Amino acid sequence: MSDHYKAVRVRISGRVQGVGFRMWTRGEASRLGVTGWVRNEADGSVAALVAGSDSAISTMIERLRSGPAGASVSGVETEAVRLEQMPAEFRITG
Repeated sequence: MSDHYKAVRVRISGRVQGVGFRMWTRGEASRLGVTGWVRNEADGSVAALVAGSDSAISTMIERLRSGPAGASVSGVETEAVRLEQMPAEFRITG
């Protein structure tokens, strides 16, 4: 199997709260078939955990760099993480 499954923690900064970023992220995750979660952070950023195939995660990260209409993304930081169990769905938390 050439497409391995993994998980990445993502932090998106810029004007990303109050613009529908979490709902948009959940929709994009659903379209790509990735699982995990997204939430607003106290510092104004948005954090997400994205789990799935390498190609789906790469596509999701590229989409997060743009965000929904109304958002202004200034930075995206990623960190690979190990999961004991893959999330069953993609949800908005926090």
